[in-house]
Amino acid sequence: MQPQDAYNAALESNVRPPDWTNPTPDGRYNLVVIGAGTAGLVTAAGAAGMGAKVALVERSLMGGDCLNVGCVPSKAIISAARAAAGIAGAQSFGLGQPARVDVDFPAVMERMRRLRARISPHDSATRFRDMGVDVYFGQARFADSESVTVDGTRLPFKRAVIATGARAAAPPIPGLESVDYLTNESLFSLTERPRRLGVIGAGPIGCEMAQAFAQLGSEVYLVESEHGVLPREDPAASEVVQAAMAHDGVQVLCCGRDLKIRHDEGIRLTVESHGRAYDQPVDKLLVAAGRTPNVEDMNLEAVGVGVHPRGIQVNERMQTTNPRIYAAGDVCSRYQFTHAADFMARIVIQNALFLGRAKSSSLVIPWCTYTSPEVAHVGLYGHATESSSEAPFDTFVQPLADVDRAILDGEEAGFVKVHVKRGSDKIVGATIVARHAGDLISELTLAMTHGLGLKQIGSSIHPYPTQAEAIRRLGDQYNRTRLTPLVQSLLRRWLAWTR
Repeated sequence: MQPQDAYNAALESNVRPPDWTNPTPDGRYNLVVIGAGTAGLVTAAGAAGMGAKVALVERSLMGGDCLNVGCVPSKAIISAARAAAGIAGAQSFGLGQPARVDVDFPAVMERMRRLRARISPHDSATRFRDMGVDVYFGQARFADSESVTVDGTRLPFKRAVIATGARAAAPPIPGLESVDYLTNESLFSLTERPRRLGVIGAGPIGCEMAQAFAQLGSEVYLVESEHGVLPREDPAASEVVQAAMAHDGVQVLCCGRDLKIRHDEGIRLTVESHGRAYDQPVDKLLVAAGRTPNVEDMNLEAVGVGVHPRGIQVNERMQTTNPRIYAAGDVCSRYQFTHAADFMARIVIQNALFLGRAKSSSLVIPWCTYTSPEVAHVGLYGHATESSSEAPFDTFVQPLADVDRAILDGEEAGFVKVHVKRGSDKIVGATIVARHAGDLISELTLAMTHGLGLKQIGSSIHPYPTQAEAIRRLGDQYNRTRLTPLVQSLLRRWLAWTR
């Protein structure tokens, strides 16, 4: 971890102690877990807590991407960037407009490292050892369907779990190999703000970091081969985010064609966007164009574990093509989120240790992109095909521009959109665009998980004024659809009769 300061030293002392001695196996393990990211940590902790004999193997840093080079450091930077943007926009609240926002970028990154180190004991080797987990550092390889070796030590098991995660993919861009580019694994080692930052990929990571660095004062050029940003999200949501990013100074070069990278007294990217040719020098280049699963060097072919381009092949019970071996998290799922890995791990514990029949298809998985505003989603999109078991459906939208708290907060650019199965109030999907959409989406996820509909949400009192009131108003919208002309006629007759 760079730079080599006290905070990174504290982090490493927790997640990869330099003086760690691997334990000596004592009999067969109920479970050997390969990979100490979120899926592996939850599996190991949960199994050990139920009395299982567990080994946990990690070849790099415990905590995985989330703690070290993902969720934790990125959100620390985003928080600092939002603070800077808030100062820059102070005048709209009647406050004095500063001549300039003075961003101390080294201090921003130091704060990130300090907070990451503070959080790291939760994922530490010592904590898991104290739980009763045997923690091994080294490369795990399957010797056979009953054992794994780690640096020559054999770990026999009854069941094994592969939770090795994924890493940044390197897309086939001409000239990319000629420059020293950044990925999420190296971005958070920066100590100086790049004056000009190029970003390839307008997915969640690309958009989050492009906007954050722009808010912190970098000139940012975001290249995306598809139209707009966040191309997998609801188009209306993507439009709101793109407008916000443009306001913050991000130049979006979407529908990019013929992208090439070259080293010419620095890094230059050439691309055509909407018929215009760009030849843009940048000081740093961040590649955020997808992920590739970590499936190498484990001798998977020897134990019959099937692998496809998206990772390890699993069934709904998270079982690989070898029935003694399971997988969880980014290495096997298209839902590459920390919270998804957490709940897949819980399924693995049930099925691997207790002959359970839990299925991943039963999970209702929300996600959020932490731009400003955020975009959160759960379930189906409006463009779901008629082949979906829930199609066709009706859609209800509540713009934040009509929600009092959003108006007062100066956060009117957003909405709550909910899809319900036609003819009912059953929620089948939702998208929220708001400053704290990631927090708001949980109400709708809860409703979907437990079969609550818009009718119940509409009858639940929400505090006023809050932005969450937008969700309750969708319940009101649904209830108004039940007032058909026939129902209205009957109500008028009843009220006339009771006068």
